[in-house]
Amino acid sequence: MKLYSGPLSLFSRKVEIALREKGLQFEREMVPFSQAAGYAPKHPAVLAANPKGQVPVLVDGDLTLFDSTLIVEYLEDAYPEPPLLPGDPGERARCRLLELTADEVLLPRIARLMYRTEPADPDPAVQRAREEDGHQAEAEILADYGALDARLADRDYFFGRFSAADIAVFMDMLFAKRLGAPKLDAFSNLSAWYDRVAARPSVTVAAAEVAEADRALSQ
Repeated sequence: MKLYSGPLSLFSRKVEIALREKGLQFEREMVPFSQAAGYAPKHPAVLAANPKGQVPVLVDGDLTLFDSTLIVEYLEDAYPEPPLLPGDPGERARCRLLELTADEVLLPRIARLMYRTEPADPDPAVQRAREEDGHQAEAEILADYGALDARLADRDYFFGRFSAADIAVFMDMLFAKRLGAPKLDAFSNLSAWYDRVAARPSVTVAAAEVAEADRALSQ
């Protein structure tokens, strides 16, 4: 099994965590990435596998897959133990829905804070608009945090045991922390959950590697 990954790719790290949680051995190849050029030049194996030219790409025997959600669902089907999706159909659907929400609702809001890690725009009006949008994004993120906190009222994880949804939400919040998003001080359930997930060996490795890549690429 081989995984094409990226040093700051949250979606690739989702797959790495899932692989480690399932105890699967895999070879990993990091594709070229720099702050100036991004993912360029595109890795030829990734271009051949994914029309979008993006990681992660997983090769398992004669099967090649892209998209983190699809890959995690394949791993769940092919290597079901330990499970990363609930067994009950309704809870399974809710878990998938929360993962989708993390990827397509929460993450885009967090990404609106990326201007904080970039040079200021030379046009003061543009920079002011970016900052105002960032303040609005923070308000939306805080509302998301409140909803997530409420869901965790009596649970260690969102669906009782560690799941694909926990992985997706955690990676979003790790990214949010990097961008100086609102802290979790007012959300005791969510804060305890974050620490609980961060302490899992599979997650500790991924978070440490992201932090190291971030430092190296920022020099």
